[in-house]
Amino acid sequence: MNTGSIAMPRRLAPLPPERAPAISNTRLAMIVLIAGESMLFAGLIGMYLVFRLSAKAWPPVDQPRLPLIVTTLNTVVLLASLVPLTRAFRAHTGAARARQVGLTALLGATFVLVQGVEWLRLVQHGLTLGSSTYGATFYMLIGCHALHVLTGALWVAVTAVLARGDAFAERHPAALEMCGIYWYFVCGLWGVLFPLVYLY
Repeated sequence: MNTGSIAMPRRLAPLPPERAPAISNTRLAMIVLIAGESMLFAGLIGMYLVFRLSAKAWPPVDQPRLPLIVTTLNTVVLLASLVPLTRAFRAHTGAARARQVGLTALLGATFVLVQGVEWLRLVQHGLTLGSSTYGATFYMLIGCHALHVLTGALWVAVTAVLARGDAFAERHPAALEMCGIYWYFVCGLWGVLFPLVYLY
């Protein structure tokens, strides 16, 4: 060690600039959530197919048929909810964003309401959880999806209220995005369940 090294402090190497993560924590959380939900529905669909393919008659002769026309129209309602949600991502003001997200929540709630009315009619005609394997698998699979739609509609409705101010999108841009990802997942899942349960 010499006197020069004492007098002159060593320069520290500059720290490398912080890089943004390849994927945000909120997106990663949504990926994990949707992966878990996908496994849940894969199991339910597998259960449904096992019973469906092993049955001699599906639906059983003594059980009511599912309301195809009403459910087809209701499917249009659910899929139509994607249009205002997509517009919400392109909206430039909080008021416009809130209107579009609110319309999405309204269409989602309509879907659940119509489905509930149809289930009441099916129960009155004898299709219940305990009436047959057909009834049990139907309510398990479609009921689980309805619960997810209801949860998604409530989430979208809360997001619509919060989206009224422009500050929401600026401070919490991921909130609307995560809500949208979940809603796209729920609608896409119905695109699989509707033909499987109602048309197959």
